[in-house]
Amino acid sequence: MPEVTNTTQAPFYFILTGIPGFEAFHIWISIPFCCLYTISIVGNTTILAVIRTEPSLHQPMYLFLSMLALTDLGLTLTTLPTVMQLLWFNIPKISFEACFAQFFFLHGFSFMESSVLLAMSFDRYVAICRPLHYATTLTSEVIGRIGLAIIGRCILAVLPSLFLLKRLPFCHSHLLSHSYCLHQDMILLVCADIRVNSWYGFALVLLIIVMDPLLIILSYTFILKNILSTASWTERLRALNNCLSHILAVLVLYVPMIGVSMTHRFAKHASPLVHVIMANIYLLAPPVMNPIIYSVKTKQIRQGIIHLISQRNMCLK
Repeated sequence: MPEVTNTTQAPFYFILTGIPGFEAFHIWISIPFCCLYTISIVGNTTILAVIRTEPSLHQPMYLFLSMLALTDLGLTLTTLPTVMQLLWFNIPKISFEACFAQFFFLHGFSFMESSVLLAMSFDRYVAICRPLHYATTLTSEVIGRIGLAIIGRCILAVLPSLFLLKRLPFCHSHLLSHSYCLHQDMILLVCADIRVNSWYGFALVLLIIVMDPLLIILSYTFILKNILSTASWTERLRALNNCLSHILAVLVLYVPMIGVSMTHRFAKHASPLVHVIMANIYLLAPPVMNPIIYSVKTKQIRQGIIHLISQRNMCLK
């Protein structure tokens, strides 16, 4: 019978896993990871700096973009410590408290990413379908309330699952299958009835992971209907181009998310390497790709970056 470790006893550690089968090459594998984390931190920090310093970008669309950049930055900084300490220093241990703290922020920022993209789809809907009411509908006060609602929604979503998991005893095996603490990974180490946890997790999937993309699709259905009713092809292309960055950001989040869900559901017996790669793509793709997408596809952001760089060069001279 497996030994059960009470969560109140100390010390209690979880053991993180790097890249299965490639432990000897962790130091080399750390190079691309380090590059991706650097791109994410520099890219999202630059987006925030540009929006903050350019008065012309103090508009609803860019305020939502700053929320997205903050979320991506938070997601990056949540996974970076454990991933890099494992790859650089081969330190696999993480304390019970630290693991649950990472669990909270990791899932919180993941849900926040989805919520912000939903808010951005509403912004695009109002801008294209109700342009005359755009300024009066999405005021700074309304955007602030939306931001607070997103934070509240994510905290209320993650906290119950954290407390439901923390109350349970864990088996003798403390080995996690990733280099960070995920709920679906930690729940497998529990030696107790997890039906309540499973049902709550299922409810979260329906309320956030399923409902958010459905609402985004609904908003784009209205947007597409409005665009097709316009007379000019030029106007149609301009409207679609205004939505392209957001559509790409949605795909970057939800395609890997669906891939991870499908892998967990239908490829349970696949190589652990497959699960690790899919999870890393899901957590790293949005923070890395979003600043690149918005820098390349959004003219105002691109001009702001050039202006920011030129100002820095002048200050250095």
